[in-house]
Amino acid sequence: MLNTIQEHLALSEKGAKDFIKGTIFTTLLDISLMLPAVFMFFFLNEYLNKVLNPASSIEHAIWYYILLAIGFMLIMFVIAVLQYKSTYETIYDESANRRISLAEKLRKLPLAFFGEKNLSDLTATIMEDNTALEHTFSHAVPQLFASVISISMIAIGLFTYNWQLSLALFWVVPFAATILLIAKRKIDKENKIGYQNKRDVTEKIQEGLDTVQEIKSYNQEDAYVKELNATVNEYEKHLISGELLTGIFVNSSAAFLKLGLASVIIVGAGMVAAGTTNLFVYFIYLMISASIYNPLNEVFNNLAALLYLNVRINRMNEMQAMPVQQGKAESTPVNYDIEFRNVDFSYEEGKQVLHNVSFIAKQGEITALVGPSGGGKSTSAKLAARFWDVQNGKITLGSKDISKIEPETLLRNYSIVFQDVVLFNTSIIDNIRIGKRGATDKEVLHVAKLAQCDDFVSKMSDGYKTIIGENGETLSGGERQRISIARALLKDAPIVLLDEATASLDVENETKIQAGISALIRNKTVLIIAHRMRTVANADKIVVLENGRVAESGSPEELKAKKGIFAKMVERQMQQPTLN
Repeated sequence: MLNTIQEHLALSEKGAKDFIKGTIFTTLLDISLMLPAVFMFFFLNEYLNKVLNPASSIEHAIWYYILLAIGFMLIMFVIAVLQYKSTYETIYDESANRRISLAEKLRKLPLAFFGEKNLSDLTATIMEDNTALEHTFSHAVPQLFASVISISMIAIGLFTYNWQLSLALFWVVPFAATILLIAKRKIDKENKIGYQNKRDVTEKIQEGLDTVQEIKSYNQEDAYVKELNATVNEYEKHLISGELLTGIFVNSSAAFLKLGLASVIIVGAGMVAAGTTNLFVYFIYLMISASIYNPLNEVFNNLAALLYLNVRINRMNEMQAMPVQQGKAESTPVNYDIEFRNVDFSYEEGKQVLHNVSFIAKQGEITALVGPSGGGKSTSAKLAARFWDVQNGKITLGSKDISKIEPETLLRNYSIVFQDVVLFNTSIIDNIRIGKRGATDKEVLHVAKLAQCDDFVSKMSDGYKTIIGENGETLSGGERQRISIARALLKDAPIVLLDEATASLDVENETKIQAGISALIRNKTVLIIAHRMRTVANADKIVVLENGRVAESGSPEELKAKKGIFAKMVERQMQQPTLN
């Protein structure tokens, strides 16, 4: 039962147990709300009988009923408090845990997952979808199950007492439920379309924020706003359609329920006239019929809410079901040689990026990956750090298959500088300290000086404590790159991956930073990617990748002597005027 609840409602084991507890207390609360009717039954049965039959005696004084009323109110109050704690408070805890669980799941997923998903899509799932689940589970789902259970129990009791009036009261329920169930498929379809349209709006807004510079540069503001309006209008159209469809069927079901009150009036009046029941019983059933349909209306409203929730729950389950990268939590390689053995890789089916790639990047040497754009250089570097897993072949670190090592354990051995630098909206010193948690200010300032950060930081009013904005928006590309290099220097890992590490720098600063990089790569396994041939001039080994295959391999002198691809690249760049 717990597994079923967890799967269908996207709950943890504790959340499923809390949900059952909340449903039980909500059921007790629904039943306790019938206590006023029970009180009226006993009170009127005794005192109305005295009015109709003056010769009868009264067994209980008025104080008895006052105390009984107080007792009933206390019971209702206690159950209401327990219901609140077991429903609302636990649901909010579960919502917090769900967000953390999803974040942990995302942290362990391969980068291939993020390549297929839009950032706004993932953000909306963690924040917006969780908020929707939090609200619905605190205000609708336990109440739905509790209402069904409590009404079923009340119905059994009423049928036992007087089946004719009970039938008149409840015959409308299956018909009203059928109306809503008939519409379920159509409502599900509209909900899925509406959900996707909402995602499209979010993605369009995210796209505008990410590319605002390009939109303005090419005078595309009107075109972008036009596309955004069209996306919003499509979402609005389906939102109205879905709300209208749900409203029509839910309200039709509620309206049909009201026929039950008319049935009780007609059937009850006939039975009183025929003498098969008394006026008192008739009166009690009229009281019940006036209130019993309110929980039923809530059932239908909550059922509609649950139908809308199905799309979000399926999305949660889809993310939780994604396979994560696993492996040994502890691994000590005998050396730090990286070897590619007949590696095949593709980001998506039918579009292979690497074909039977084999080479060795030895410890203590600089191995450079060069070649035309799209040849697979950056992909190879990321595969070496297990950002993705290969389809065929093997990548080893110190003769150990990296696919058998837990990614976080593996990455302790890597210092990485990519062309696309990611910075955080905090101070420069804290951005550098990401390379080594707990590093002292002295250590941070030392590597910052090696990475030539002093040149621009000294011009800032707050120095290394300057807040640099989201992704370092207040810095130039070269300044951001230098902070990234300082991070890698601070980590001081045995393996260094440099993907166009100096691409954003001019010749003067690149020359200065080479000293810092030289300190970073000494006696380490270095895998470097560069389009500038002077950047790889001192490499021990060159691997030329073309169309995802190893076209050439050897030292710079050997490859120049071969007059192949590498030699032509060097010759071509020597002939081209520099723009730096």
